[in-house]
Amino acid sequence: MIALPEPDQDGTQFRVPAHVAIIMDGNGRWARQRGLPRTQGHRAGAKSVRAVVEQGLRSGVEVLTLFAFSSENWRRPRSEVNTLLELFMNTLRVEVKRLVEHDVRLRFIGELSAFSHRLQRQMAEAEAATQDGKALLLQIAANYGGRWDIVQSVQSLSRDVAEGRLRPEDIDETAIASRLCTGGFPEPDLFIRTGGEKRVSNFLLWQCAYAELYFSDLMWPEFDADAFVAALKDFGRRQRRFGRTGEQITELAEVYGG
Repeated sequence: MIALPEPDQDGTQFRVPAHVAIIMDGNGRWARQRGLPRTQGHRAGAKSVRAVVEQGLRSGVEVLTLFAFSSENWRRPRSEVNTLLELFMNTLRVEVKRLVEHDVRLRFIGELSAFSHRLQRQMAEAEAATQDGKALLLQIAANYGGRWDIVQSVQSLSRDVAEGRLRPEDIDETAIASRLCTGGFPEPDLFIRTGGEKRVSNFLLWQCAYAELYFSDLMWPEFDADAFVAALKDFGRRQRRFGRTGEQITELAEVYGG
């Protein structure tokens, strides 16, 4: 983690989470409150994605994971699902060039085989176009579910056991984590959910075991760069203990100059 570029008014420096995961909730309710179709809320939410990505770059966030489409979203009205997917494709076409210019690497996680071949191809092309990005890793969770992720990890390990490449006793937390969609990348430090709901909704269940939770009453289209900075600063004020006492954390910080 690195220091936020701009300190608070009292001069306090804040620590920025290396990995932020966000459930972008409230698009439909935002639209309904304004007498608009739910699809207009999703279009408005796309602007918040850009604002958060740009602020993440300015603040020094290394990984940003956005929950774009859950495995449960297929249950929504077909017309809304179609609009979501079409918006997804259009946004990809528009934003890929911008991501390349800002040195952002794009990566999709989830059971992508459920999408059309056209959308899968477009996702692969977007990943390839941004593969050299170093400033920020932007992970988009699409047709993703935390339980599914754990199951597919265990299935992968089970196949190795069945074929003699792995012993059952060698399966530990590290082994399971390595086969998750996010294997090889840092786990989230900060978990944000907008829209006023206070639940994790099957998002990165394993990975967020020690994440700090932040719930905002703002609907996603209202969650702008300033709101993101407020969440980052809230994280920076917290003491993460990972089972230790507060005194132990203070002593460690003094030893390592934190």
